[in-house]
Amino acid sequence: MHPVSSSGHLNGGNGQMNAMAKPPVGAAQFTAAMGLAATGVSVVTTDGPLGRFGLTVSAVSSVSAEPPLVLCCINRKSPAVAAVEGNGVFAVNLLSAAHRAYAETFAGRPREGRPFDFSNHDWRDGELGLPLVSDATAIFECEVHDQLDAGTHRIFIGRVVAAHSGAADPLVYCNRAFARIVHHEGN
Repeated sequence: MHPVSSSGHLNGGNGQMNAMAKPPVGAAQFTAAMGLAATGVSVVTTDGPLGRFGLTVSAVSSVSAEPPLVLCCINRKSPAVAAVEGNGVFAVNLLSAAHRAYAETFAGRPREGRPFDFSNHDWRDGELGLPLVSDATAIFECEVHDQLDAGTHRIFIGRVVAAHSGAADPLVYCNRAFARIVHHEGN
């Protein structure tokens, strides 16, 4: 377990690398290996005094059921980091297999329209006034509970104040491509 320093950064206990520790694997090797991990695809949204933002992310996880907490990781170069921090709220919209266009738009690569544009998709307002994907597989509306920097990313931990679940299969990302769940009958 790595304690968190007073600055909110993870450290190895004393903040220094152990003399016996091996150097970390290179970024290219790490991302190639991580790219083989199948993950759900979400659009994290926020709205408030610092504006409305949305961003496609695959680094989302549950943290705790009591209290209900989720985390999402956003590259610190993204303007969404300042917006989530300043607005103090965010929603995790777990996309269904039918939502590939949302994923592409909020990854900055839309097939139609402008990147990061909310006007091309169907949204509804949530309990916190956040934009929610109308028919998402699952939605978690959160107040920022905690945050810390780790490497290139900011980890936001959100206290879930509302959760919604649908019936659609989730959109999955693996090996640099979108995919869908295939169900098999029997064993």
